[in-house]
Amino acid sequence: MLRQYELVDRVLSYDPEADEALLNRAYVFSLQAHGSQKRASGDPYFSHPIEVAGILTDLHLDDETIATAILHDTIEDTVATPAQIRKVFGESVARMVDGVTKLSKIEAQTESERAAENLRKFLLAMSDDIRVLLVKLADRLHNMRTLHHIANPEKRQRIARETMDIYAPLAERIGMYEFMKEMQTLAFAQLEREAYESISKRLVQLKEGGGDRIAKIGSGLKLLLSRQGVDADISGREKHPYSIWKKMGERHISFEQLSDIMAFRAIVPTEEDCYRALGIIHRRWPAVPGRFKDYISTPKRNGYRSLHTSIMHAGDTRVEIQIRTEEMHAEAEYGLAAHWAYKSGKVRADTQHSWISDLVEILETADSPEELLEHTKMAMYQDRIFAFTPKGELHQLPKGATPIDFAYAVHTDLGDQAVGAKINGRHVPLRTVIENGDQVQILKSKAQSPQPNWLNFAITGKARAAIRRTLRLTERKETLALGRKLYDEIVQRLPAPLSVDAVKTALKKLKLPDEDALLEAVARHRVSDAQLMEALMPGSGGSDAGRPLPQQSAVSITGLTPGVAYSLDTCCHPVPGDRIVGLRRPDQEIAVHRIDCPVLAKSDDADWVDLAWGDKAEGGLARIEITLKNEPGALGTVSTLIGQHRANIHNIRFDSSDTGFHTNEVDLEVRDAAHLEKLMAALRATDAVSGVTRI
Repeated sequence: MLRQYELVDRVLSYDPEADEALLNRAYVFSLQAHGSQKRASGDPYFSHPIEVAGILTDLHLDDETIATAILHDTIEDTVATPAQIRKVFGESVARMVDGVTKLSKIEAQTESERAAENLRKFLLAMSDDIRVLLVKLADRLHNMRTLHHIANPEKRQRIARETMDIYAPLAERIGMYEFMKEMQTLAFAQLEREAYESISKRLVQLKEGGGDRIAKIGSGLKLLLSRQGVDADISGREKHPYSIWKKMGERHISFEQLSDIMAFRAIVPTEEDCYRALGIIHRRWPAVPGRFKDYISTPKRNGYRSLHTSIMHAGDTRVEIQIRTEEMHAEAEYGLAAHWAYKSGKVRADTQHSWISDLVEILETADSPEELLEHTKMAMYQDRIFAFTPKGELHQLPKGATPIDFAYAVHTDLGDQAVGAKINGRHVPLRTVIENGDQVQILKSKAQSPQPNWLNFAITGKARAAIRRTLRLTERKETLALGRKLYDEIVQRLPAPLSVDAVKTALKKLKLPDEDALLEAVARHRVSDAQLMEALMPGSGGSDAGRPLPQQSAVSITGLTPGVAYSLDTCCHPVPGDRIVGLRRPDQEIAVHRIDCPVLAKSDDADWVDLAWGDKAEGGLARIEITLKNEPGALGTVSTLIGQHRANIHNIRFDSSDTGFHTNEVDLEVRDAAHLEKLMAALRATDAVSGVTRI
């Protein structure tokens, strides 16, 4: 464990202006607060925060961050209070300590809720001051280094899995690859012990059998570059066990078949030397196709820059080489921490961590802990592709992303108003998958709003959170609108006008807080017509003697969105102009059916609502069955006729056939029932058609 003066000397060695008194106060305060507490290893608990602080001194972080590391467990594990921390160490340190403090007493029902709540606090604190993330990662790294002292194997597995799923990807996202690799290695040793031991043993055997191959290849590489006038610092290593195990799984190969287990790094003076070195290496050894990546011209989202290539060395050994400058190397090893500007109180403006603001936006729109965890995992862990706006602005997205994801990545308003897209100048549907390097232009309309089916192909957390948020607001608005229409229809059936206080009295009887709650209860059928009528006007809602309710009049569904307040049932595909009724079940959308739908006869568990389309209703999806003569051109004739009648084929399915005929089910977009009947009459008059029926 670092002594007090050793820790202070470390900080002063890279930041002579650091607040020495602050560090000393933090050391003494934490030592006294933790007192005689012990860790699972038997060491004093105080050794843990000091070692965390020591890890952060290797990153040359400022005095406030080091003090936060020393104090990070005092609020949770001792009698110290946030007020004490604030009084002794100031607002900034107190805020960071609170952000890092682990939430051990979360009241939650499920594992996903606990994980989501931890993530919520963590990410919110991190976005406020990025130093919180650096302390948290160092805290987790030291806990992983001492994980073997925990006796309970299930607890070790849980901590290792959490590290692999949340903390290692977080370290990778901000470019702290050394943290990421060590976390992955330590977690891998717990989660897949046999695989870890087997790979580690084979790496030792490989090193013993081949002599010091890494040193030989490295010296040859350095000699080659120096002869061509490039001064390079060469270092080589074997890939860590988890990386090897992951590649074996991805490629479905054994350890013996894995050729690229050696990696070399060339540190050169300038960016120009990076490309010179690459050319020299490729002229000397054949490059492996598809293994070259230029992260200098197109950096990763976390700011990582380097050239990556793989070569065939000595004819049979595949070797990976990374070429970068000293500055790029510092960023690659320590990522965001390498950008730290002493005494500035913030991270340098050119640091690329916009993903954090994306996550905060997700936090604000997530409806449940499960939804939060789903979205944030999406945002952090998926492999990414690059896509460009027409003006050349670069956006990174997960693989499999669509124009909807791209639109929300540019701006939430653009996503909300998207109606179409052009990829590389060609019109495409919004569900089209974007490829690496595509140019994407979003077509928008102020009349557009997010659609429920977008959730079927939006994959980024930011897009899905924004869509769900708007859909929730729309559902609430339309549910209240439907409830109002149903309520007004019920009031019209009352035998006399309502008194001024009737609604207030009814709310008390029905135990509802306000009128909006009443309208929602009516729309969702939590309150029946009879219950509402009786609450509004006693004696009007029928009786046990069987007196029927007053006659119901039709309720218009004009202005409501299909799939939100009500749904057009797919068993009978009603369109405007059809006589329709609705089936109303508790806490479900009203299901709209044609009056002749066979399903209605089997719906004893639902209330019927008399519905009407309204004057301005137009457009619907109808389904017909067409029997065609089995002859060339018959289907083409039918398709042409449908187009001439301004209808659109939405879907067509081959159903059955015999020697002379074949039957198809066709889904058609039509204006209304009259339009459909006119089209069906025209189809029946066509020689190629044997029969047409609506289904």
